[in-house]
Amino acid sequence: MSDRASRMQRHHDRHRKGGGLNLVSLMDIFTILVFFLLVNSTEVETLPNDRDLTLPESVSRELPRETVVVAVTLNDILVQGRRVASVADVMASDGTVIPELADALRAQHARALRGSSEGAEVTIMGDRELPYSLLRRIMATCTEADYARLSLAVNQRVAEPQVAQLR
Repeated sequence: MSDRASRMQRHHDRHRKGGGLNLVSLMDIFTILVFFLLVNSTEVETLPNDRDLTLPESVSRELPRETVVVAVTLNDILVQGRRVASVADVMASDGTVIPELADALRAQHARALRGSSEGAEVTIMGDRELPYSLLRRIMATCTEADYARLSLAVNQRVAEPQVAQLR
Protein backbone atom coordinates (compact mmCIF):
# COMPACT_ATOMS: atom_id res chain seq x y z
CA MET A 1 0.00 0.00 0.00
CA SER A 2 1.38 3.37 -0.95
CA ASP A 3 1.96 6.19 1.53
CA ARG A 4 -0.95 8.10 0.09
CA ALA A 5 -3.32 5.12 0.37
CA SER A 6 -2.28 4.40 3.97
CA ARG A 7 -2.73 8.10 4.88
CA MET A 8 -6.22 8.08 3.34
CA GLN A 9 -7.02 4.86 5.21
CA ARG A 10 -5.94 6.42 8.54
CA HIS A 11 -8.03 9.50 7.76
CA HIS A 12 -11.11 7.41 7.02
CA ASP A 13 -10.58 5.26 10.14
CA ARG A 14 -10.29 8.37 12.31
CA HIS A 15 -13.67 9.76 11.13
CA ARG A 16 -15.42 6.41 11.20
CA LYS A 17 -15.31 6.24 15.03
CA GLY A 18 -18.43 7.41 16.89
CA GLY A 19 -18.36 10.71 18.67
CA GLY A 20 -17.68 10.73 22.39
CA LEU A 21 -20.27 11.69 25.00
CA ASN A 22 -19.34 14.62 27.19
CA LEU A 23 -20.71 13.77 30.63
CA VAL A 24 -19.47 16.94 32.31
CA SER A 25 -22.25 19.02 30.76
CA LEU A 26 -24.89 16.46 31.71
CA MET A 27 -23.61 16.31 35.29
CA ASP A 28 -23.86 20.10 35.56
CA ILE A 29 -27.44 20.06 34.33
CA PHE A 30 -28.46 17.25 36.68
CA THR A 31 -26.77 18.96 39.64
CA ILE A 32 -28.69 22.17 38.97
CA LEU A 33 -31.91 20.17 38.58
CA VAL A 34 -31.38 18.37 41.91
CA PHE A 35 -30.73 21.65 43.75
CA PHE A 36 -33.79 23.24 42.14
CA LEU A 37 -36.01 20.32 43.20
CA LEU A 38 -34.63 20.32 46.75
CA VAL A 39 -35.21 24.03 47.20
CA ASN A 40 -38.71 23.98 45.74
CA SER A 41 -39.95 20.80 47.37
CA THR A 42 -40.96 22.33 50.70
CA GLU A 43 -44.13 20.85 52.09
CA VAL A 44 -46.73 23.53 51.59
CA GLU A 45 -50.31 22.59 52.20
CA THR A 46 -52.85 24.77 50.47
CA LEU A 47 -56.40 24.69 51.69
CA PRO A 48 -59.24 24.97 49.22
CA ASN A 49 -60.01 28.56 48.33
CA ASP A 50 -63.65 29.54 48.67
CA ARG A 51 -64.77 32.99 47.55
CA ASP A 52 -67.58 33.04 50.09
CA LEU A 53 -65.19 32.49 52.97
CA THR A 54 -63.14 35.11 54.82
CA LEU A 55 -60.80 33.42 57.29
CA PRO A 56 -59.77 35.05 60.56
CA GLU A 57 -56.14 36.08 61.02
CA SER A 58 -53.60 34.64 63.41
CA VAL A 59 -49.86 34.73 64.08
CA SER A 60 -49.66 30.92 64.28
CA ARG A 61 -46.54 29.42 62.73
CA GLU A 62 -47.69 25.79 62.51
CA LEU A 63 -48.23 24.54 58.97
CA PRO A 64 -51.48 22.78 58.09
CA ARG A 65 -51.54 19.02 57.55
CA GLU A 66 -53.54 17.04 55.02
CA THR A 67 -56.89 16.39 56.70
CA VAL A 68 -60.60 16.26 56.04
CA VAL A 69 -61.75 19.86 55.44
CA VAL A 70 -65.04 21.20 56.76
CA ALA A 71 -65.73 24.62 55.18
CA VAL A 72 -68.41 26.80 56.74
CA THR A 73 -69.57 29.76 54.69
CA LEU A 74 -72.28 32.17 55.73
CA ASN A 75 -74.83 29.99 53.88
CA ASP A 76 -73.59 26.39 53.71
CA ILE A 77 -71.58 23.71 55.48
CA LEU A 78 -69.30 21.76 53.12
CA VAL A 79 -67.26 18.61 53.71
CA GLN A 80 -64.43 18.15 51.21
CA GLY A 81 -66.22 20.61 48.88
CA ARG A 82 -69.63 18.85 49.01
CA ARG A 83 -72.58 20.68 50.55
CA VAL A 84 -74.02 18.74 53.51
CA ALA A 85 -76.25 21.28 55.28
CA SER A 86 -77.47 24.85 55.24
CA VAL A 87 -76.37 27.22 58.01
CA ALA A 88 -79.92 28.57 58.39
CA ASP A 89 -81.33 25.04 58.90
CA VAL A 90 -78.63 24.19 61.42
CA MET A 91 -79.16 27.41 63.38
CA ALA A 92 -82.93 26.74 63.45
CA SER A 93 -82.52 23.17 64.75
CA ASP A 94 -81.94 22.11 68.35
CA GLY A 95 -79.21 19.94 69.81
CA THR A 96 -75.44 20.11 69.75
CA VAL A 97 -74.78 17.51 67.05
CA ILE A 98 -75.54 18.28 63.39
CA PRO A 99 -76.75 14.91 61.96
CA GLU A 100 -76.00 15.67 58.28
CA LEU A 101 -72.46 16.78 59.13
CA ALA A 102 -71.89 13.77 61.38
CA ASP A 103 -72.98 11.39 58.60
CA ALA A 104 -70.70 13.05 56.05
CA LEU A 105 -67.75 12.97 58.48
CA ARG A 106 -68.29 9.30 59.26
CA ALA A 107 -68.32 8.58 55.52
CA GLN A 108 -65.01 10.42 55.18
CA HIS A 109 -63.56 8.68 58.26
CA ALA A 110 -62.84 5.54 56.23
CA ARG A 111 -60.80 7.61 53.76
CA ALA A 112 -59.16 9.85 56.38
CA LEU A 113 -55.44 9.58 56.96
CA ARG A 114 -54.97 7.61 60.14
CA GLY A 115 -51.21 7.96 60.29
CA SER A 116 -51.22 9.22 63.85
CA SER A 117 -52.22 7.10 66.82
CA GLU A 118 -54.22 10.03 68.21
CA GLY A 119 -57.13 9.54 65.78
CA ALA A 120 -58.46 11.16 62.65
CA GLU A 121 -57.95 14.85 62.00
CA VAL A 122 -60.28 17.52 60.64
CA THR A 123 -59.63 21.14 59.64
CA ILE A 124 -62.48 23.61 60.04
CA MET A 125 -62.47 26.59 57.70
CA GLY A 126 -65.04 28.98 59.12
CA ASP A 127 -65.90 32.47 57.97
CA ARG A 128 -64.86 35.11 60.49
CA GLU A 129 -68.45 36.37 60.74
CA LEU A 130 -69.86 33.01 61.92
CA PRO A 131 -71.50 32.96 65.34
CA TYR A 132 -69.55 31.08 67.97
CA SER A 133 -72.58 28.90 68.81
CA LEU A 134 -72.48 27.43 65.28
CA LEU A 135 -68.72 26.86 65.44
CA ARG A 136 -69.13 25.14 68.81
CA ARG A 137 -71.81 22.82 67.37
CA ILE A 138 -69.58 21.97 64.39
CA MET A 139 -66.67 21.14 66.71
CA ALA A 140 -68.96 18.99 68.89
CA THR A 141 -70.18 17.15 65.79
CA CYS A 142 -66.60 16.50 64.65
CA THR A 143 -65.74 15.07 68.06
CA GLU A 144 -68.90 12.94 68.01
CA ALA A 145 -67.87 11.54 64.58
CA ASP A 146 -64.57 10.23 66.07
CA TYR A 147 -62.31 13.05 64.88
CA ALA A 148 -59.97 13.47 67.84
CA ARG A 149 -57.88 16.33 66.47
CA LEU A 150 -59.55 19.57 65.39
CA SER A 151 -57.75 22.45 63.66
CA LEU A 152 -59.10 25.86 62.72
CA ALA A 153 -57.86 27.37 59.45
CA VAL A 154 -56.72 30.99 59.62
CA ASN A 155 -54.79 33.44 57.47
CA GLN A 156 -51.31 34.06 58.77
CA ARG A 157 -50.79 37.61 59.95
CA VAL A 158 -47.32 39.07 60.34
CA ALA A 159 -46.62 39.68 63.99
CA GLU A 160 -46.21 43.35 64.73
CA PRO A 161 -42.82 44.21 66.20
CA GLN A 162 -43.04 45.25 69.82
CA VAL A 163 -41.75 48.72 70.53
CA ALA A 164 -39.90 49.19 73.79
CA GLN A 165 -41.30 51.98 75.90
CA LEU A 166 -38.86 54.48 77.28
CA ARG A 167 -39.49 55.62 80.84
